[in-house]
Amino acid sequence: MPHRNAPLTETGRLRLARCVVEDGWPLRRAAERFQVSPTTAQRRAGRYRALGEAGMTDRSSCTTPSRWAFSATSAHCGPGSCGPESSRSP
Repeated sequence: MPHRNAPLTETGRLRLARCVVEDGWPLRRAAERFQVSPTTAQRRAGRYRALGEAGMTDRSSCTTPSRWAFSATSAHCGPGSCGPESSRSP
């Protein structure tokens, strides 16, 4: 699901790319028609040329893996020091 401000869905991106690559539309004309910048139109057309329809899927805007990808409790709690087991008496 695209985010709320995304100008094009996967189908829209595919239509834009096909207009440029297969139908020979100029980038500016296609960008104006689909209400995106010429740079975005160029990027979509390039991905379509390189990857085909698969290049039109949603992509993460994150450039690096999240540093919060691990569990916060596992980072600083050893066995028996956190959680319900730690409150038990021996």
